[in-house]
Amino acid sequence: MSTAKHNAADDLRERMFELGRAARAAAAVLAQASPDLKRRVLEAAADDLRRSRAAVLAANAEDVAAAKSHGLSAAMIDRLALDDKRIEATAAGLETVAALEDPVGQVMAEWQRPNGLNISRVRVPLGVIGIIYESRPNVTADAAALCLKSGNAAILRGGSESARSSAAIHACLARALAKHNLPETAVQMVPTQDRDAVGIMLRDMGSFIDVIVPRGGKGLVARVQQDARVPVMSHLEGICHTYVHAGADLEMARRITKNAKLRRTGICGATETILIDRACMATHLQPIVKDLIDAGCEVSGDVRTQSSDKRVRAAVDSDWGQEFLDAIVAIRVVDGLDEALAHIRRYGSAHTDSIVTDDAAAAARFLNELDSAIVMHNASTQFADGGEFGMGAEIGIATGKIHARGPVGAAELTSYKYVVRGTGQIRP
Repeated sequence: MSTAKHNAADDLRERMFELGRAARAAAAVLAQASPDLKRRVLEAAADDLRRSRAAVLAANAEDVAAAKSHGLSAAMIDRLALDDKRIEATAAGLETVAALEDPVGQVMAEWQRPNGLNISRVRVPLGVIGIIYESRPNVTADAAALCLKSGNAAILRGGSESARSSAAIHACLARALAKHNLPETAVQMVPTQDRDAVGIMLRDMGSFIDVIVPRGGKGLVARVQQDARVPVMSHLEGICHTYVHAGADLEMARRITKNAKLRRTGICGATETILIDRACMATHLQPIVKDLIDAGCEVSGDVRTQSSDKRVRAAVDSDWGQEFLDAIVAIRVVDGLDEALAHIRRYGSAHTDSIVTDDAAAAARFLNELDSAIVMHNASTQFADGGEFGMGAEIGIATGKIHARGPVGAAELTSYKYVVRGTGQIRP
């Protein structure tokens, strides 16, 4: 490595370490902040975001124009784009998080030992959370809000395609913190789009960052899992399934499948594969396929699905287990609940899967036997969202099994400690 490159790498590492030191100091302050103070900060951030709507939209317009010039897909641009409705939803999300019960200090369990010791398990912040995400600028607000609510400092590294939008939103949060005399360094944006900065976060900042949360595509998550020397809370692919069981009401099945696929195709909760029971194929398959194709969705299917509509293209092996993130869906006819479960276990990502049926026994088996982070009955997979779960927002949908699963809200960004109170006991 040349001297110039060596010096540049050292400079970047030191800049990142400065972020880490500032975040660690801010986390100590936030851990002691009162619930009322954190609530007021988040409400102020929501007000500032609404007042700054024009500036945020102008920044976003520049991001969208650059994304189009670089040939980003329609799905990626949809994730990136903001409008009045999305800004209002982001501001409302900040207010919802503000109004939630504060998790810090909650007594999760308490008991008395025969020797008189009183032991309680109490929620505490994780400390400093690094969030690495891609094109959605609203994640800047969602992640910051949840970290603040749970008493954690945040280091945010958004994608280059949303850099201007994220910076404009971050400015609202920084002003709200300063207004209430909390350190602005409680929420920091990585000040460079240099990809080496991500490597430094993952490999070199274990003394500053307590957990990394990647929120993005398969490539991003794979890199984080491979390189991280910091604990990772993974948000993997959203290969979601909707299974139309033999006992499904036709009209309900049509509404749910169309919404689950097409409401927003670029989100992780969008259904990517629809399974239809052979027992209701004669009545349900053709209407569902027609609804989707007529709405502009490309359908790939097995032989039986192809026979329902000449516009269906033949599915290839890679269609099963594919996260399309677009108006494309794979449809397969299955021979009953057991085959549906087997298909989902083989090709799914343990994110969100739904069954449509009026058969209570079949629904119970699906909900009990399928080990996905979110399982649903008679509901669109697009409800796989922290806001829809009443959490105000989410950092992501955790698909692992350690620490947190499903939507990661404020409570999931805490750990716990044991508090032991005695009256002079000593151990014999």
